[in-house]
Amino acid sequence: MTEAILLVGGKGTRLRPLTVNTPKPMVPAAGVPFLTHQLARARAAGVDHVVMATSYLAEVFEPYFGDGSQLGLHLEYVTEEEPLGTGGAIRNVASRLYSSPDEPVLVFNGDILSGLDIRALVDQHTRVGADVSLHLTRVTDPRAFGLVPTDTSGRVAAFLEKPQTPEEIVTDQINAGAYVFTRSVIDTIPAGRPVSVERETFPGLLEAGAHLHGMVDSTYWLDLGTPASFVRGSADLVLGRAPSPAVPGRCGERLILASAQVAGDAKLTGGSVAGAGAEVGAGARIDGSALLDGAVIAPGARIRDSLIGAGARIGADTVLDGAVVGDGAVIGEGNELRGGIRVWCDARIPAGAVRFSSDQ
Repeated sequence: MTEAILLVGGKGTRLRPLTVNTPKPMVPAAGVPFLTHQLARARAAGVDHVVMATSYLAEVFEPYFGDGSQLGLHLEYVTEEEPLGTGGAIRNVASRLYSSPDEPVLVFNGDILSGLDIRALVDQHTRVGADVSLHLTRVTDPRAFGLVPTDTSGRVAAFLEKPQTPEEIVTDQINAGAYVFTRSVIDTIPAGRPVSVERETFPGLLEAGAHLHGMVDSTYWLDLGTPASFVRGSADLVLGRAPSPAVPGRCGERLILASAQVAGDAKLTGGSVAGAGAEVGAGARIDGSALLDGAVIAPGARIRDSLIGAGARIGADTVLDGAVVGDGAVIGEGNELRGGIRVWCDARIPAGAVRFSSDQ
């Protein structure tokens, strides 16, 4: 078995208003908190002990997951009093690990949805005798990411910050946010101060001659840091494009939780989700969207590629396209909101007040 550290301390600023009341890893994707999918996949790969490094809204995690026994895991929680960065968070939970100095410890971020073969990454780490192994994925446009070139054996050759010119793009391989550390390496990370593994730990280890190894796995990978990508990730889980044993139902065009009420002539397609207690009125059309718990969609509404927060209400004949509606917000009938618009939690938009809005 392998134990793991799960980094779930980020504020999820880019996902607001979804993260005003809920930490990013706890926002529902395909009917359950996104973190549930990560924990279930880790357990399926043989992980039995997970330490969560929490910070923002830390009090939310333990009441939901408890000791992890329902997932077949032993969960522990460590809260940062001050944000410590990725490396600092890893070091901050080291005392809760059981592994001996030469054993592998899996580390993964709480906002990445991937089809990574976790067991293969751990096995490769052990086989090649690496100090740290990194999951790498290939992207069409790597300019927004840190590049990680490797030699023909897979050994990491450099860590390159976001390239600014075509000449700087020496590889399409990027850091995909999952790692395996040999346990003793974690103890070399400075304690008690912010540390970035991407900017400090990994380059420092490489400079010191440590063996850092990359495994390219490009089956499925998505950073859920923006509302558009989060909605897409939820839909991909429902459609079965992204793997997870935690989807609470069969994969297909829609996922309707047992307590949701959907009118007979309403249509949910494209991996849409109707959460617990959600209501969808007659003639409504929901495509590629997520309705969180208690959301109410009035008759005739048309919603595409959008996320509707818990308890929010969407009026009759309103059109939403690429919108995010915060918890408890009310959108009156006959509105049209498009192009990435975000409606804050508990906001009120009167009937017919908005006919079109672009990026804000």
